[in-house]
Amino acid sequence: MDAAPSPAPLPPLHADLSPSSSLLANLRLELMRYPPFAQMQASAVDYFLSHAQQNYFAPDELLLSPDSGSVKELFFIRQGAVIGERGLAELSGGAFHYEPGEMFPVSAAVAQRAVTATYRAVADTFVLTLPLEAMHALAVLSPTFADFLNRRILKFLDLSRRALQVAYASQALAEQSLETPLGDVVRQAPSSCLPDTPLRDALAQMHQQRIGSMLVTDAAMRPLGILTRYDILGRVTLAGLPLETPIAQVMAQPVHTLTHAHTALDAALLMSQHGIRHVPVTRDGVAIGMVSERDLFAMQRLSLKQVSTSIRSAADVDTLKMVAQDIRRFAHSLLGQGVHARQLTALISHLNDVLIARLLALKAEEHGVDLSRMCWLALGSEGRSEQTISTDQDNALILPDDSAPEQRAAALRFGRDVNLALDACGYPLCRGGIMAGEPACCLTLREWRERFAHWVEHGAPHDLLNASIYFDFRALAGDSTLAHKLRLEVTEAARRAPRFIKQLAVNALLRSAPLNWTGNLAVDDAGLIDLKLQGAAIFVDVARIYSLSHGITETNTRERLEAVGPLLGLAAPEYLAWVSGFEFLQTLRLRIQLEGTAAPQQPNHMKVASLNDIDRRILRESFRVARSLQQRLQLDFDR
Repeated sequence: MDAAPSPAPLPPLHADLSPSSSLLANLRLELMRYPPFAQMQASAVDYFLSHAQQNYFAPDELLLSPDSGSVKELFFIRQGAVIGERGLAELSGGAFHYEPGEMFPVSAAVAQRAVTATYRAVADTFVLTLPLEAMHALAVLSPTFADFLNRRILKFLDLSRRALQVAYASQALAEQSLETPLGDVVRQAPSSCLPDTPLRDALAQMHQQRIGSMLVTDAAMRPLGILTRYDILGRVTLAGLPLETPIAQVMAQPVHTLTHAHTALDAALLMSQHGIRHVPVTRDGVAIGMVSERDLFAMQRLSLKQVSTSIRSAADVDTLKMVAQDIRRFAHSLLGQGVHARQLTALISHLNDVLIARLLALKAEEHGVDLSRMCWLALGSEGRSEQTISTDQDNALILPDDSAPEQRAAALRFGRDVNLALDACGYPLCRGGIMAGEPACCLTLREWRERFAHWVEHGAPHDLLNASIYFDFRALAGDSTLAHKLRLEVTEAARRAPRFIKQLAVNALLRSAPLNWTGNLAVDDAGLIDLKLQGAAIFVDVARIYSLSHGITETNTRERLEAVGPLLGLAAPEYLAWVSGFEFLQTLRLRIQLEGTAAPQQPNHMKVASLNDIDRRILRESFRVARSLQQRLQLDFDR
């Protein structure tokens, strides 16, 4: 019988011998190519190696099974591959595939329980096995290793973001991440005065300190109002007020504030939404500093405020067409900062909202339409505030029930004109005709109620398709009370229709994650995977189904998953892994769209071979999470 091959070029470890210093150094270099060892101290890696034993497994040889009892060792693959096939205790769903550099079974080892899958070698395989006692000791010795055990998928995601940030370092336009807490941004206490301070004294202080704003507080430093240099012209100079006037008479109030725990992104969004340049930062209600637009974007050529201000001041569609390009450039710079997909898609959606709102205002004036007598709805990904760069239009209009025929006709003309203008700005017309300028998408509130009720009652294939788009509606402009009434009724109707929820679930299960029978990534003939339809859409569908079944009114996928998790009795790490898997797929979608590496007609198709090792692993992990979500969905609804 031939001898088992050994992993070249390193000889195997032996359980009864300590590795030599040269062997230990070589093994350390090998392990430190992979997370979490790449982030661990060399002494911690040496501890792992000195307490591990190397074992060989022939092709198809069993490593672990549910019958093995409680896990006694953690496995690290040096060479070969291992397949983990689901046992009978779980729903069928394919297999997991582990490659060199991966450890398993992490969850079972941490919980000190038996595995729920059968693990077999699929090639000549060498593994290092670490006893649980040594694993726990190493977790005490190395916080990085402990964090890896407890937060495996989240740790990989963090590593992926760091790798992306390094890759974009030469293009990054900001020193600080927008995820930085404001408590770390502010450097000193704000300049402030009491409400009875004369304008002369307040303005002199602003001039002397060369600052653009004066915060007005009470004696306990609780913010009451603010006066900025942009307010002085209109409120003081043109008003002809004497400089002895108390500042309380001209300060802007109430003042918009954020706490020290809010992020720079929160401040950027607040500035954009309210057209302000300064935000006081508080801790327990007391002002501790002031953050300005200049603080947030000192190193950037583009800022959220600058882009949104350009959009809001656009006088015509031609100008909007030009400033719409800034949205892509701004998103590209933020991607280089390592900004989370959730925040990046929220920023893109926000800027798209600003652009559409401005376009609606321009066209409403042109058509003589009263926007307060209708509600413009964002549907689909825009309704969920999850827009990427490559997105077409999904929108609709709600009209009051007392709308006259001529008002409906005017609304349709207005809607069509807005749709065409959005197309000119880079938001393609919806190929399915789901746009406010189409008669089927310009209905009264009563007609929308009847339409949603029909979908819930019948659940035909076309009804289920409509549900996947229309049920994620969000008011964008006009009378939002119309959308609020519809949202409450639709959510309650769906919650009371278990048959409809089951139909949605069965329909969602028709699409599966791209994993082959070995649990590895399954690509098409061109080596591509559709990150939207084969990945992100699975999370979106599952989040929608569970939120409707529990009466949750949120439309954003992350918010839905975070709301549903506790209701299902799950621990936070489990449902946060759902969120992380979804957001990683969103990050990849944004990356290929911003880099222009995807084909124009396939903006969500990624070539798997282009991924680095970390991203490829977490992509596979994300698809595993998607598959487990579908298994839960099948168990809960398809039986």
